[in-house]
Amino acid sequence: MPHNFRTHGEERHGPVGRWDIEEFTKVAEVTTEQLAAYVDDSQRGLGPVLRRRAPKELETRLDLRRYISEGGMTADSYRDFLRTYLAEGTRLHHPAYLAHQDASPDFPAALADFIHGATNNPTAIYEMGAAGSTVEFAVLEWMLEKVGFGADSGGVLTHGGSLANLTALLAARAAAAPDAWADGNPADLALLAPPSAHYSLTRATGILGLGTRCVVPLAVDDLGRIDVVRLPESLQHGRRPIALVANACATGTGLYDDLRGVGEFCRDHGIWFHVDGAHGASALLSEEHRRLLDGIELADSVIWDAHKMLRTSSLAAAVLTRRRADLDAAFQQEGSYLFYGDQRFDLIGRTVEGTKAEQGLKLFLNLAWRGERGLGDYVARQYATAHRFWELASQRPGFECPYEPESNIVCFRYGTADQAVIRERMMDEGSFHLSSTDLGGSRYLRITVIAPATDERTLASLLDHIAEIG
Repeated sequence: MPHNFRTHGEERHGPVGRWDIEEFTKVAEVTTEQLAAYVDDSQRGLGPVLRRRAPKELETRLDLRRYISEGGMTADSYRDFLRTYLAEGTRLHHPAYLAHQDASPDFPAALADFIHGATNNPTAIYEMGAAGSTVEFAVLEWMLEKVGFGADSGGVLTHGGSLANLTALLAARAAAAPDAWADGNPADLALLAPPSAHYSLTRATGILGLGTRCVVPLAVDDLGRIDVVRLPESLQHGRRPIALVANACATGTGLYDDLRGVGEFCRDHGIWFHVDGAHGASALLSEEHRRLLDGIELADSVIWDAHKMLRTSSLAAAVLTRRRADLDAAFQQEGSYLFYGDQRFDLIGRTVEGTKAEQGLKLFLNLAWRGERGLGDYVARQYATAHRFWELASQRPGFECPYEPESNIVCFRYGTADQAVIRERMMDEGSFHLSSTDLGGSRYLRITVIAPATDERTLASLLDHIAEIG
């Protein structure tokens, strides 16, 4: 029978190190009030979309050194600190936030972060967080079904897409070279990937000891998409491919590779097919856009980030494999303090991380509030808004759009000016936050329509402003 333990002589607030519940309740209310105002102001477009003072200046404004050395923060001083902290950063809920692929998180995901911050139940080992682990199982089962994998499939959530890609390649290497974990990599292995593949894949080859020179670039079209007809050329280098990577969608352009064509090629040649769906796999939830992922069910592994288009806060990325046993073979570890007996509910054997946050709770609460259809409607709306930007920009003199967008990412140029200078000026103003990328040797401005508050008025204002300063 459970016991309630209480230290003899314990005062109301308990010994040093115990939570002061009254203080926590007070500062939690302060936090909620200020965050609610922050998000509301951001969604209404009040204030600059970002501030980026130099670290030394910001350190002084936040009084960091004093607090680090002396402590002494109270509920009142915390209120002032948080107000300054929130004012100095990037507002991802702001309609003018159009830069990177980081979610404008929905409030249920924020609740999950709050819960985890207090409970700290890691989910890699079931006994450390049964509820959190079970939620992760349920979320993963849902994602596996959406991808089209069957009952023998498996998955795990990791802290970000870079770890997810690394984990998937570990599984692919285990399938191609089962002894590599103990004996090291054979010298003849290769990774086949388009030049537009995310940098984390090349980084993973370095981490795995394969070396970045093992990456064989696939033939692509003018926009960086895999040329399926020319895929046989990738087998003429004399190396054994551990995997072939396709984009769904490419980080730089937001364009999707022909997953069915690539998948059928991999199936016919016995090559592990990996789909980097970190950003674009969420289109599976949109009836209008799921066609872009036709053929994803042919993949051996897929990664899918919840902290991009599923509106969770960072980080929560899924590694999904068509065969559960392939993921289980990715790691071979020892440690008598963890690996013994019946561990059928533990996920630690599938991840780099020994400690994993309650990542599944963030996505689950978003689904519990908004539903699968609600998240799918969000994806469709952001994709439609990006397409509308392409229409508006294409009609404006001086603007160049190299392709019709397939997702919520659009690349464009204005005039002959240095595009990076245009971007820097807008960030210095705090007026708009864009990113940029290189296409065909030229620098393009790039937007990612991710904040729900971004609308056609925002897009028209952006085009007007660029024309004015460019």
